[in-house]
Amino acid sequence: MAQSETELMLKGYGLTTAEFFYHMPDYIHVLNTFIWQEYDLAPDHPKLFEFIDFWQREIDGPLHSVKFTHRKMIAPGEWRNMVGEFRVN
Repeated sequence: MAQSETELMLKGYGLTTAEFFYHMPDYIHVLNTFIWQEYDLAPDHPKLFEFIDFWQREIDGPLHSVKFTHRKMIAPGEWRNMVGEFRVN
């Protein structure tokens, strides 16, 4: 069963964005880019490295480099369940 983004973030996952620079298969001296995003766990980034392995195994364009960033949106201690709301006029 797939987990929601909020459930993943509460378990410590953060949004990882990677920019892949790769050589075009027919024009080896031309670089192209590909953007990849997934919720992943820092600092090991298992999903990112799984995708890099997939790329090297299945994609014809050889990788030149990968640049990535990781951002935790929320942490378990930052989330509170609000039961009510008070309005002050």
